[in-house]
Amino acid sequence: MDTTLLLVQLLNGLQLGVLLFLVAAGLTLVFGIMDFINLAHGVQYMVGAYLGVVFLALTGSFLLTIPLVLVGSFLIAVVLEHLVFRKLYRASHLSQVLATVGVLLFITELVEIIFGPQLYQIPIPAFLDGAVPLTDTLQYPVYRLVVIGLGLMLAVALWLAVSKTRLGALVRAGATDAEMVSALGVDVERLFLFVFAFGGMLAGFAGLVAAPIVAVEAHMGNQVLILCFVVIVIGGIGSIEGAFLGALIVALVDTLGRTFTTDIMKLLVDPSAATTIGPALASMLIYLLMAVVLFFKPRGLYPAKA
Repeated sequence: MDTTLLLVQLLNGLQLGVLLFLVAAGLTLVFGIMDFINLAHGVQYMVGAYLGVVFLALTGSFLLTIPLVLVGSFLIAVVLEHLVFRKLYRASHLSQVLATVGVLLFITELVEIIFGPQLYQIPIPAFLDGAVPLTDTLQYPVYRLVVIGLGLMLAVALWLAVSKTRLGALVRAGATDAEMVSALGVDVERLFLFVFAFGGMLAGFAGLVAAPIVAVEAHMGNQVLILCFVVIVIGGIGSIEGAFLGALIVALVDTLGRTFTTDIMKLLVDPSAATTIGPALASMLIYLLMAVVLFFKPRGLYPAKA
């Protein structure tokens, strides 16, 4: 096995993991704390990327684009929560699924009408362009290293906010007994609005960060949403720690699997058969992993405390 290739794919997996965490963190808070299944969460990731394209074209500055995308993603999430999702909190999960799929389809088509079917991409900022020599034979892009570092810092900050602050305690208490928290004078409705909008902002920021790496198009959030549901099921629904652990595991398994599964299969079967079996098996690895985890740990690896 090529050691350099393995190191590159480990770093790529880590970078994908922190991006998945930024999207999955908001999803696990809404799903685990508010008991709301939001299949439209992936569009916030997509909208964040498109907002990045628009604001970068207007300002010409990536640094100015960041706060604009954060504010824009937060406000869009507020509008969606107020107009649509608030009415679904007490509905059945089936109603939530059907309604949020409708929102997903509507926003996706609206974006395609506005921006067209063509692909967009944000250029890597000039001050983050280039590569860092990690070994004698390996140079890794600076931008991807910054994404990894920023994602790790945000993961720690989010864990501290949820676990150690008064706001985090209110969120957890509101999820456990909303009526009691409301009787103590806390506006639970406004609290849940903040949780929902904050999760949308994190997803929008992830879309902006991913835009220089992947193509920006209207359906880009769908695959990420599927991965994020796998992440929170493996990690444990409602758990920030579980979302982080699950995101890293899913990203590394997916990245390494797509790179090395075919080569491993060639050691076991005929090379021509391995070429066919390898990619198919690689695409199934994370779902097989989820099945194994749920068999031994039905609530996930790091479930939220009751």
